[in-house]
Amino acid sequence: MKKKILFMVSFIMMVFFSTDLYSQDWTQFRGPGRDSKVTGFKAPDSWPAELTQQWKIKVGTGDATPVLVGKNIYLNTRQGGNEVILCLNASTGKELWRDSIPVPSATGPAASHPGPRSTPAVAKGKIVTFGLSGILSCLSTSDGKLLWRKENPTNAIPQFYTGMSPLIIDGICIVHVGTKDKGEVLALDLNTGNEKWKWSGDGPAYASPSLMTIDGQKCIVVQTEKNLMALNFSDGKLLWQTATQPMQRFYNCVSPYIKGNRIYYTGQGTGTKAIEVSKQGNNYITKELWSSTEVGAKWNTPVLIGGYLYGFTDQRRIYCLNAADGQTVWIDNTTNSDFATIVDCGSVIIGSPSTGYLIVMKPDLKAYSEVIKYKVSETPVYAFPVIARNIIYVKDAESLIKYIIE
Repeated sequence: MKKKILFMVSFIMMVFFSTDLYSQDWTQFRGPGRDSKVTGFKAPDSWPAELTQQWKIKVGTGDATPVLVGKNIYLNTRQGGNEVILCLNASTGKELWRDSIPVPSATGPAASHPGPRSTPAVAKGKIVTFGLSGILSCLSTSDGKLLWRKENPTNAIPQFYTGMSPLIIDGICIVHVGTKDKGEVLALDLNTGNEKWKWSGDGPAYASPSLMTIDGQKCIVVQTEKNLMALNFSDGKLLWQTATQPMQRFYNCVSPYIKGNRIYYTGQGTGTKAIEVSKQGNNYITKELWSSTEVGAKWNTPVLIGGYLYGFTDQRRIYCLNAADGQTVWIDNTTNSDFATIVDCGSVIIGSPSTGYLIVMKPDLKAYSEVIKYKVSETPVYAFPVIARNIIYVKDAESLIKYIIE
């Protein structure tokens, strides 16, 4: 009887920790829900003065965020003249497998960011990557076996190379490929790479597609170089679009934040806007709810917490905006970086400007409320921090660093 009880306790503990581990997976750009929400994180009662660095491994250049799935972490980086897809043991950092292909170098202004920018996506035992020069690859997560690859023989890329992260839904991979004024949104079968449908039109921006469901209809929301639009997930038909022409030397680099039938978007040099999408008969209608010229961002998508948007402005300051009416709640005076990421960890928000700091703050409607700030890298950081329980992974200019909160 005692052995049976011990077995049951062990089994329950195993299930608990396994469930906890998988609940913290970061499977794609901006996390599983494409909303920058970290699940299952519990802030410590007392934050340590410093984070404990467990290891630091040189993995190659690139701004793409790593993805964490179960016990493994995957990266897409550049090493020498090759782009490599790496699978590492998330606990030890030991390399489990790699795939490597030669790719051309970035030239012009984009050469200062020589590695991939597009975060991989993982689903159903497969990882999809989108390289700097527009090469799309799908590999088995278990052993790195190449399942299919889409080359880019015409070198059709945006001005500053690719910046779109793939989206996987129900066994379909969604990507926006092409060059200025000439793009294609493709729906590809995850198993084979075969095309399910294609939409042709605007060139790709440096933002990434997201899923939106309206009246039971799955839609793919895409920020193009000139428009914010939605395509029917089942056949790729255009459902609606609204003009988002960049101004003030901006480019469309910010992915929209979607909550229910509302979309919050920025990044055009015109501040932040909110629209509401509704269905009238067979048509979809968009209605602008508000437009704020006081607060806007150049590169980063805000997070939505308790009806308020938090993010980094194009003036490099942290802000809070009322999502109901667009009114500015506060803007902090401290200068950080307009290249930044921000994640919702529940009781705290963690921001990561490219200056190499992690900024822990509380979602506060009175004023900016900083809990603590950690220096985590001496080189610029453009990727999201990947946070699982008390572990934080940081991808800087060339390395992957594992920190522990203890």
